[in-house]
Amino acid sequence: MAPKKRSASSKRKGLPDDIFPLVLTSATQELFSCRVDEDVTEKSPYKLLDKDDIVEDMKTRAAVSDFSPVKQIVLDYPEEEMLLVFDADFTYGQNFYLVLTPEGKNRILKPLETERSDVLEAEVKSRPKHWICLGSEKEIEEPLTETREKLKLKLGVDRTFRLPVCFSDRSSADVKDSYLECTSYQDSKFKIKKLQSDCGVQSVPRLQSNSSQTLRMVPKDTFTQYEPREFSNEEIENILKDQNLKNFCATQLPRVLHALQQEEIMNVFLDDWKDVATGIEVGDWSGQASDSLVLHQVFTDQKYSRDKTISCLNWHPSIYGVIAVALTKRKHEQSEEAASLILRPPFIVFYSFSDPTNPQFLLECPDDILAFKFSPSNPNIIVGGCINGQVLLWDISAFATLLQAAHPGSKKASKNLDTFDLNDNKENKIPVVQLCAMSAIESSHKAPVTDVQWLPQTFEVTAMGLPVENKMKVAVQIITCSPDGTLRFWDVRLPSLSNYKPLDKKQTADQKNPMTTYSVPETFKHLDRTWKPLLRISLSKVKPKGEYVPMKFTFEHDILSTDKDKENKLTEILPDYSQLKIPSAEKLKVLENVNTKFFVGTENGEIIYSDWKKESDESGRPHSAKPLMYFNAHHWLVYTMQRSPFFKDIILTTGGWNFAIWKEGVMDGPLVVSQYFEQECTTGCWSLSRPAVFFIGKEDGSVEVWDLLKNSSEPVQLQAHISKSKITCIRPWTVSAKQHLLAVADDLGALRIFEIPKTLYVPSRHESLCMKRHFELEAESVKDYLKRKEVWTKHKREEEKKAESEQPVTLPTHNLHLDIKEYSDDLLLEEHVLKSIGMWHTAVGM
Repeated sequence: MAPKKRSASSKRKGLPDDIFPLVLTSATQELFSCRVDEDVTEKSPYKLLDKDDIVEDMKTRAAVSDFSPVKQIVLDYPEEEMLLVFDADFTYGQNFYLVLTPEGKNRILKPLETERSDVLEAEVKSRPKHWICLGSEKEIEEPLTETREKLKLKLGVDRTFRLPVCFSDRSSADVKDSYLECTSYQDSKFKIKKLQSDCGVQSVPRLQSNSSQTLRMVPKDTFTQYEPREFSNEEIENILKDQNLKNFCATQLPRVLHALQQEEIMNVFLDDWKDVATGIEVGDWSGQASDSLVLHQVFTDQKYSRDKTISCLNWHPSIYGVIAVALTKRKHEQSEEAASLILRPPFIVFYSFSDPTNPQFLLECPDDILAFKFSPSNPNIIVGGCINGQVLLWDISAFATLLQAAHPGSKKASKNLDTFDLNDNKENKIPVVQLCAMSAIESSHKAPVTDVQWLPQTFEVTAMGLPVENKMKVAVQIITCSPDGTLRFWDVRLPSLSNYKPLDKKQTADQKNPMTTYSVPETFKHLDRTWKPLLRISLSKVKPKGEYVPMKFTFEHDILSTDKDKENKLTEILPDYSQLKIPSAEKLKVLENVNTKFFVGTENGEIIYSDWKKESDESGRPHSAKPLMYFNAHHWLVYTMQRSPFFKDIILTTGGWNFAIWKEGVMDGPLVVSQYFEQECTTGCWSLSRPAVFFIGKEDGSVEVWDLLKNSSEPVQLQAHISKSKITCIRPWTVSAKQHLLAVADDLGALRIFEIPKTLYVPSRHESLCMKRHFELEAESVKDYLKRKEVWTKHKREEEKKAESEQPVTLPTHNLHLDIKEYSDDLLLEEHVLKSIGMWHTAVGM
């Protein structure tokens, strides 16, 4: 039975003034975390309660609160915590008592600390005595005799336990969801206390003795000394007196003198057939062929390219002599522009050989563009990556006639002469193409878009990263990468359930495209500011937590176009992107032979090899695959990652102060790694006509030409002082079989076009087969080197272990001398202190 409630004065009779007994219900114990035998026990009966919690409980439950008898005492308590003590022996009549004063709390808590310190000091002072053997360790065998009778226990079972039980029916409609569950619960009246016991376990391994005999060949250092064979003085005299030698010298000496005279007159080793008509074939009217890059054209504009750098450039896929460049602000210009509050809008500028001084037209950009690409299906469609993370689309179909009219051999040149009227104002002469669409800001990259690529026309990708057939045979998907650690796939087609109404097919050509030169095309109106990525791939690190920072990427189908592709683009019918719709994913066939793996170059110079297909975890949730390969080949961010147009598995990367060549499938490292140069390698590209040639741009404004068939350790040509600033981008282009061009852009906004000499674009016989064999040998040498390195490392470890075992053990004599010196210094200090206090004689007498 619960004790009857008494007044506070009656309860305090015969009790200390600072202690008040309390009865705490189970609800109060649960609320203040002071449950008996769980939160408080006999060994640790103390619990500090916050004064504010007690006051809040009295306000909430009022008179029902177990602390209501001491309400005024709690409110007048000066400190923030009050002491509650579990009274297991009911010393003060109840199961708990509350300490009402801070002095009482200190009196109860501090003796515990003093007792603990006394116990610790006693334990430290008490030391076991030295054990003396008295013979108890010997075993004494005595007969075992029983001193009492064994106990007998009789156990029985109540027979009522096995009586039959009567079950009755119950309607399932009476229970919610027609399901009745008998859950287990913990009985508060029955509780088993677990007793702790100290146990020890000793595991003994099974040993087996084996022996083997091996013969080891110990390497020994040997040397060989070669000595020249010399004639003796007698043999030399006999040879000089030989008549045959004298006759030979007399007959051959006039011939040698005649040959030396001819060499002084003319170069007898000059190949005259090599210089016949070479100047005319390469277009050099001076009759002298050049083996180095020859400047063909320079593009610059004081208005748009001033104080800007070229971040990206691309040749027009189908129109001769047209090239587009993306102009971005330099870093110091950005700070000056922000300070002056004068905004210069960024543009993508189109240049033409027919008018190198003036741009043909401009592409409007909301911010700086770091990468852009022409569509492989329709060169009038351009995609670009913005520095704010958005993806942009342009349609220049209305300006295609302007570019074709600028072509020197075009038939439309005479019909559009008004476009190039020199009397017109330059401001009105250069049209500006406005944006068709941009991605939604919330779905865009969180960092600048550093690279963008179109997926080929042969396949497309689902939301899970699976390659499926592309029935339209039109490039409709885009891949972008950004330093935010992701690669994203975008689709430019209309959704299948979109409310967008296509235009009437009966309209004429003029009605179908009603926009003027300066109007906004409606090709991608359905994507404007609502465009979201189809697939998102994150590049998580393998061992440490975090993500890689991608800058450039490449996949197997990302190969430069050939001459046949350019001819097909001129003759094929261009698709209308505004009429394309996303088909149902169920009707598309999954392609198993498509390679979904790709290479990524990061900001820290790492090369990552991963797969864009999603994987599923144990719960079935899809996630991005872990990288298959990781290699740190460069010591700075990767500027270029390009596949060879002749070998789809060979990749050229530039970054930091070196470049490297990789082969897909070789997971042990790069095939070729250059030495570290004094100048940073800022860009690079493969030759379109020779498998062994590639170009490297440097930070000092020079361009190196490498030929792996001639020399793999140094460039065959160095085109120095092309620009005063670093080279930012290089793109080759094939005009015809006898004319190859190389576009070189620098950090000052200037674009230079060079003619590639015949020696660098005409391949040698079987060059492709030679390079294929060269890369195979390099791959084998990499594997062989790794095997040898593993053997060398193992041998070195064995030698180190052997040297350590043979090394004699030496005593630390130096440390011993130091310890003796410190001990003597301590004795002198002790003697000095005892003498100063007059106790030296007493200490000596003891």
